[in-house]
Amino acid sequence: MENYRVLLVDDEEEIRAGISRKIKWGELGFDLVGEAENGAEALEIAEQLQPDLVLTDIQMPFMNGLELCQRLNIILPAAKMVVFSGFDEFEYARKAVGINISEYILKPINAVELSQVLTRLKEQLDTQRAQRRDIEALRNRYEDSLPLLKELFFTRLLDGRIRREQIEKRAQSYEIDLADGVWVTALIQVENGGDVSTINLDEALLLSVRAFSKNYFSLDGCTPHFILYMDRVAMVVHLSAEEEIYSFIQELNRLTALACSYLGVALTVGVGRTCADAHSLHESAREARAALDYRMLIRDTSVIYLGDIEPTNSVLLSFDQRDERELSGAIKLGSAAEVEAVIDGLIQRVDKGGFDLQQCQFFFLELMTYLVKLVRNGSIEPESVFGQEFTGMVNIGDFRSSKELGEWCCQCCQRLRELLGKQRHDSTGLMVERAQNYIAEHYAQSDLNVDTLCSHLHLSPAYFSTLFKREVGVSFTTYVTNVRMGVATDLLHDTDDKTYQIADKIGYVDPNYFSYVFKRHFGMSPSKYRGSLSSEKTQTQS
Repeated sequence: MENYRVLLVDDEEEIRAGISRKIKWGELGFDLVGEAENGAEALEIAEQLQPDLVLTDIQMPFMNGLELCQRLNIILPAAKMVVFSGFDEFEYARKAVGINISEYILKPINAVELSQVLTRLKEQLDTQRAQRRDIEALRNRYEDSLPLLKELFFTRLLDGRIRREQIEKRAQSYEIDLADGVWVTALIQVENGGDVSTINLDEALLLSVRAFSKNYFSLDGCTPHFILYMDRVAMVVHLSAEEEIYSFIQELNRLTALACSYLGVALTVGVGRTCADAHSLHESAREARAALDYRMLIRDTSVIYLGDIEPTNSVLLSFDQRDERELSGAIKLGSAAEVEAVIDGLIQRVDKGGFDLQQCQFFFLELMTYLVKLVRNGSIEPESVFGQEFTGMVNIGDFRSSKELGEWCCQCCQRLRELLGKQRHDSTGLMVERAQNYIAEHYAQSDLNVDTLCSHLHLSPAYFSTLFKREVGVSFTTYVTNVRMGVATDLLHDTDDKTYQIADKIGYVDPNYFSYVFKRHFGMSPSKYRGSLSSEKTQTQS
């Protein structure tokens, strides 16, 4: 098993050397991967090495151990921290709140005591690692949540909030069989509460109706799923054949009669038309809701099938909110293939629905209106998406076939997708450029940090830090340090300013810390660097 990574932080080199030499790191399950002589340096090293454990002194120059631990809690929340402290600061360290320190060790540091601490911490780290890697535990937690996940899946399916290409994958994850064939949605409406008396009357009643329906519904060749949906009990049902819809309705009539006798409640069931796949269940659910709307007019039956009341051709062809979400998601975040799949699905709905020309024209106009809205919201010229001849109106009669219409729509959507993607990329580049300009103008301010910059850019620090490092190649802190060091060398070369004056001009309150960073950056102190410049100048003149 891989050893845990340790970062050792102390401003006294002898102490670091002693700890490094006396502790049998490998035998205890650790690797000492880095050392730092102050908190500021440790913070930078920790970002690179990602240690599992940080051992740090409290009193150090530039940044003390407690402040270091506070900062590490943000960037390495899972890391363990051990603090070394002198007797006079021990109680102060123990009472520090919100720092999440694992252990405190009183100086002088005893190798035996530190080894015992490391043994305890290894046990804690082993437990955490085992929890992360324990697939069975994860599986058990997943299975405990599975009923709720299934319920959420069917709820989103009935709302039309799952994209076609995601349905099968999610169904497999939730162990749901979405077999090919005929699907239908029924909604059970509870008309009264009978004699049930409880504080949560509606919830208790719905749960009772669902449990009752599960127990007593029985129809060969039919696989039902029962969920709580919009203050009703929804049945998502797979039938063996389309003609089974009437057997299904007959069984629902039996179920409502039993419910009246057994539960003392009156149920009305709205049934939508059958559909060819699970992706279209939201349409069947919409029709089931429409069927329930007839219950005030049709009082002599407890099961209302919309197919008996409204002829098929009365179903409206509509580009609805679900279509808007799918098309917008594919254009803004999806691939070219996803855009094509959405458009193909829309065109197939028109082809297979048997709708009249007027409905098809309205559907196409609704689709075009939404595309124009996306173009305007993206501040994109319509001609770049729809072509130079675009006037805002396109007639379905301008196309020879639905295939040709689909291809034209797909081309427009693909162009819009590409333009929005380029716009996002350009926006990222502009944001990084603005950040670099801000740093160039404010590097002399000692309080320059990610938070002040992001407040200026109106971005979240976490998002900015990730984006900046990806685009520039180094972290924000490293970039600011590089800028300041570049200015420092210019000032050393072109002016006679003292070291403390240069430190102040480039944002370092502590001249000693400036000298420390400069030496780490260039391998020599500022004074030696200036001396080397003078030596080079003398040699050049001679």
